[in-house]
Amino acid sequence: MKWETVIGLEVHTQLLTASKIFSGASTMYGSEPNTQACAVDIGLPGVLPVMNVEAARMAIKFGLAIGAEINRHSVFARKNYFYPDLPKGYQISQYELPIVYNGKVEIDVDGLTKIISITRAHLEEDAGKSLHEDFHGLSGIDFNRAGTPLLEIVSEPDMRSAAEAVVYLKKLHELVRYLEICDGNMQEGSFRCDANVSVRPEGQETFGTRTELKNINSFKFVEKAIEFEIERQIDVLESGGAVVLETRLYDPDKNETRPMRSKEEAHDYRYFPDPDLPPLELDEAFIEAVRQTLPELPDAKRARFKRDYKLSDYDAGVLTATAAMADYYEDAVRKSKSDPKLVANWTIGDLSAYLNKENLSIEDSAVSSTMFSGLMKKINDGTLSVKTGKQVLEMLWKGQGADATDESTAAESVIIKFDLAQISDRTKIEQVIDKVLAASEAQVQQYRNGQEKVFGYFVGQVMKATGGKANPKQVNEILKKKLND
Repeated sequence: MKWETVIGLEVHTQLLTASKIFSGASTMYGSEPNTQACAVDIGLPGVLPVMNVEAARMAIKFGLAIGAEINRHSVFARKNYFYPDLPKGYQISQYELPIVYNGKVEIDVDGLTKIISITRAHLEEDAGKSLHEDFHGLSGIDFNRAGTPLLEIVSEPDMRSAAEAVVYLKKLHELVRYLEICDGNMQEGSFRCDANVSVRPEGQETFGTRTELKNINSFKFVEKAIEFEIERQIDVLESGGAVVLETRLYDPDKNETRPMRSKEEAHDYRYFPDPDLPPLELDEAFIEAVRQTLPELPDAKRARFKRDYKLSDYDAGVLTATAAMADYYEDAVRKSKSDPKLVANWTIGDLSAYLNKENLSIEDSAVSSTMFSGLMKKINDGTLSVKTGKQVLEMLWKGQGADATDESTAAESVIIKFDLAQISDRTKIEQVIDKVLAASEAQVQQYRNGQEKVFGYFVGQVMKATGGKANPKQVNEILKKKLND
């Protein structure tokens, strides 16, 4: 029997507010346990939550970016359940009336475009964190994260493979970082995913029984967890069993999912409007003000890069993967006035190699876009060859251009200091070539007898005589002319 997979994702996006969603406590990551949980966060008697307007602003920003509807009237509800890291015994969330609903995201998989519908994106508070290490068989609870604002993005069950789910997740990850509403740090838990997975016989309209894979925090693990769960469910069904509606955890060490708890349905959470929070009322002026803050979105930027800079799909995709990378590239092109393809090749190739080697983002590059533009200008105008360009980039990366009067002249300073400028004086190159040919009579005769492979010998000798600084294009041109005369 052929099976069809059905996948929907719930993505928990931690919003980049300075304080929590209903209190003034800090959201800074990495503080000592239980030092950033105030009385409101843990629900002590007599305290009242107050809505953080910045969280609403960020939710609206996301909604506008995905072409969603914005609810002018949304309501906070209490989601009741007991878990050790939930200090109040309920979570403040949105249920029937979320702030954002009915949006869509376009993905490309294997050259095909697909629309993934987003049912809703609702605001809620995060829970604390259970810690299971270094407690001698016990568990610890850190409430620092309790009350941190989340935007939970819920898709329709529109994905049909693990690969589609990962592409969709990466698209969301890229978008929330472009919008500057989430740092996207999956290791720290600020962008995490629950996957609802089911299978059904191919052609069947009704969905199969789903399982929910909880809190997966890497793209790689999302793909592996979903793939394992698909195979597990198919094995269960083909052996005559039934898939159980439940929550499961993914174990990356064993590459398997295992039961966590039976899955509650919505009514088991006993949702009801939070009596301490009034409805969230939004007016048109507020929404329009948020709209004005929208940046150029990733898809639009990629299209512009391909159109304006004549870049390939691949180059445009890499250079717009983050807003910071796109800004770096455009700044270098603008300041150097160089061929955009040349700058793209060096950004994606040599510069990215240094970043990857030291596991740095473009924001932390040792070579600023201004320094890089100075290098691109010298390569573009022929002052540097590709080989010496690589040398200069390495020197700049190691800080050897730090003594320049400003960053724009750092590359030039290195070139002058180490005498790396390419020889482009035609007369000087001809003089070197004449000497090489005079000392290579046998090779000249071989070439003129049809052994054209020996041409590389002459090029090598000229480059050796000039310390690798002769302009290769001119060397080839002059050599051919002299050898063929």
